[in-house]
Amino acid sequence: MNSSVLINPQALRVGMYIQLEVGWMRHPFPVNSFRIASDSQLQTVQALGLDAIRYFPDRSDIVASEAADAGIADAVSDAHATIDARVEAQQLPAPASDAAAPEPEAAPARSAQRWQCCDARYRAAAQDYLQLQANAATEPAQAMARAGAMVQSYLQDVLPTGDLVIRLLSETSGNRQAEHPINVTVLSLLLGKALGMGAAQLQELGMAALLHDIGKDSAPGAPLPTRAQYERHVGDSVALAMGMGASSEVLTAIAQHHEFADGSGFPLHLIDEDLSPAGKVLCLVNAYDRQCNPEHAQTGQTPHEALSALYSQQRERFDAVMLRAFIRMMGVYPPGSVVQLADGRYAMVVSVNSSRPLKPEVLVYDASVPAALAQPLDLEKCAGISIRRSLRLDQLPREVLSYLSPRQRICYFFERAVEPGNAQAGAA
Repeated sequence: MNSSVLINPQALRVGMYIQLEVGWMRHPFPVNSFRIASDSQLQTVQALGLDAIRYFPDRSDIVASEAADAGIADAVSDAHATIDARVEAQQLPAPASDAAAPEPEAAPARSAQRWQCCDARYRAAAQDYLQLQANAATEPAQAMARAGAMVQSYLQDVLPTGDLVIRLLSETSGNRQAEHPINVTVLSLLLGKALGMGAAQLQELGMAALLHDIGKDSAPGAPLPTRAQYERHVGDSVALAMGMGASSEVLTAIAQHHEFADGSGFPLHLIDEDLSPAGKVLCLVNAYDRQCNPEHAQTGQTPHEALSALYSQQRERFDAVMLRAFIRMMGVYPPGSVVQLADGRYAMVVSVNSSRPLKPEVLVYDASVPAALAQPLDLEKCAGISIRRSLRLDQLPREVLSYLSPRQRICYFFERAVEPGNAQAGAA
C-alpha cells in the first residue's frame, strides 16, 4: 500500500499524485485521485479551499530537490498549525491592491446596473415567449419569426469569444409559463457552446429548447394531467413546431427532450445512439430545470441538490461527456445554491462565471446590513474566502433563511462578463 501524507495545498506542485478526500460535488475533476498534470489543474485544486491534501510521494513525478523546495517536509510536520492558520486567515478577505480597487461606491452601482439590465432582458424574454405561445396555432409564421429573433438575440452574446455569467434572478422577474422554456434555452445554449457547437447548431438547439414545451398547457392552476396526457405534450409540441415551419433538426430535438440514454424515457424509449446531440442536451437541461422547478410541487430541490442527484442517482440516463460539461459549466454550487463559507458565514450563490465556476458571487448573511442593501461578494476577488459546503434549506437558522430568501422558483439568465479594466464599458 502506498504511503501518503497530508500537506498544505500551497505546497502542491505539478507532478504530485494526490487524493481529494471530499465528495465529487466539491471539485470539478472526474476522479478523486490523480496526478496533477498542469498549472491549470494545480490552481483549480488550490482554489478548492481545502485545509489539507493527501499526497502520495511514491506515485508522484517530482524529484526530491523540487519537493524540498516546495517545503513539503515542513508542511507535513506543521500540518495542524497550517490548518489552524488557514482557518484564521479566512476570517477576512484579502485586501485588494490599490490599482485594482474600485472607487468607494462605483462597484456597487455598476453591479446593480448590470443586475437591472439582466432582469429587464429576462422580463422582455418572458413576454416574447408568452406572445409566441399565444400565436403558435393561429399565426404560426409570426410566432416562428418571434422565436427566431429571440434565439438570435441570445446568440449575439453566446457566440463571441469571452466569459459568460449565469445569473439568478428574482421570482418576480418572469412568468410561470415562461420560466421553464427560457431557463432551458439559456442553459442549453451555454452548454452547446461549451461542447463546441457552431453557430448553425446553436441556432437549431436554441429553437428546439425554446419550443420544446410549446404544446403543453402549463398555465398556473391547470388541472393535474394523467400520465398519458402528460406524455402527449411531446407530440403536441412537435406538431405545433412543425406548423410553424421548424426544421427537421429542431423537430427531432423537441421529440427527444424526454428520451433518456438508457431507454427509460418516452415516448419511444430510445437509447443513446438513437439520440441527436441537440436532443441529448435538451433532455439533460430539461431534467435539471424540472428538478429545480417542478410543475406540481410546492418547492423543488436547490440547484446544488438537483445537480448532485443528476450525477449520483441518474447519470446513466445522460450522455457522460455532456453531463460532465454541464457540471463544470454550472459550477459545483450553481446559482440559487445555499452554502456555508469556510469562515462559517451563510450565503446564497447568485451568479457563476461559466469559465471560473469555483469562485461565484454570493450574497452573504450579515445581520448588521439590511437585506435590501446587501451587495453580492465576488469570491474571485477574495483570495482568503472559499465555500466549505452546500446546505439544504432546513439546515439554515430561521433568521438566515428569512434574510437570504432562497428562491422557490429558480430563474436563470446570462450576460457577458465584464473583463478587468472594462467595467465602465460593461456598465454603459
